[in-house]
Amino acid sequence: MEKAYLSKFVAETDWYNDIVLGTLLPGDAWRGLPHVAQGWLRNYIAGVLLYLISGGLWSIYIYYLKRHVYFPDGSMPTQESVLKQIWVTMKAMPLYTALPTFSEYLIEHGWTKCFSGIDEIGWPMYIFYLTIYLVFVEFGIYWMHRELHDIKPLYKYLHATHHIYNKQNTLSPFAGLAFHPIDGILQAIPHVFALFLVPTHFFTHVLLLFCEAVWTANIHDCIHGKVWPVMGAGYHTIHHTTYRHNYGHYTIFMDRLFGTLYEPELDEKKAS
Repeated sequence: MEKAYLSKFVAETDWYNDIVLGTLLPGDAWRGLPHVAQGWLRNYIAGVLLYLISGGLWSIYIYYLKRHVYFPDGSMPTQESVLKQIWVTMKAMPLYTALPTFSEYLIEHGWTKCFSGIDEIGWPMYIFYLTIYLVFVEFGIYWMHRELHDIKPLYKYLHATHHIYNKQNTLSPFAGLAFHPIDGILQAIPHVFALFLVPTHFFTHVLLLFCEAVWTANIHDCIHGKVWPVMGAGYHTIHHTTYRHNYGHYTIFMDRLFGTLYEPELDEKKAS
């Protein structure tokens, strides 16, 4: 790509830095950091805030405001479990936020198929490319997650950190990012691989990476939303109890295609 065009990406990340760092940090000392370090610092602060705020607000809603609706039997996670999940996530967050920083670096140097503005290709093509991007990510995350279970050393040394939360009274919105940091990066890296294959809107890519924090909080709350074909918490809770089903990300399609889908309604029928 031409240098003048790539400067649009740099200008956009500078704008993100001004919004986050300029608003939340005192003084202008951060402006003296290298551009990539500014990007990482911004992603780190944004990631921590998004994790704590989204998980905290959702926990207040389901455990206190709607406790009698969602947990009438008192099967809520213990405070000890929640605090441990937050601690595991905070230790991993510096590496988690290195991933969007890395993807921004690739984009700013013209090594991907990213484009800066939707007006460059029009809304129909934007929607078309976004659909391909999401299908690729869905496929990639399914298989990455499944192999983290099937390849025993990967499970033992990486993914098992997350699967100590395997019951309703240990899972919580804060468990969503409680991974070994390498595990968390591996499961999100299809977002980066997609940039080399599919023309992708820069802001949309960044937004989708950070939406992962909100999504994972939702699917670890043990509340079955029953919104087809969404791979909600009802499906994901089964994954945490059986270890062999429901590896998918946003939807159930990959599990249905590859024979690993387990419907929450099956457990409801057995219990009745």
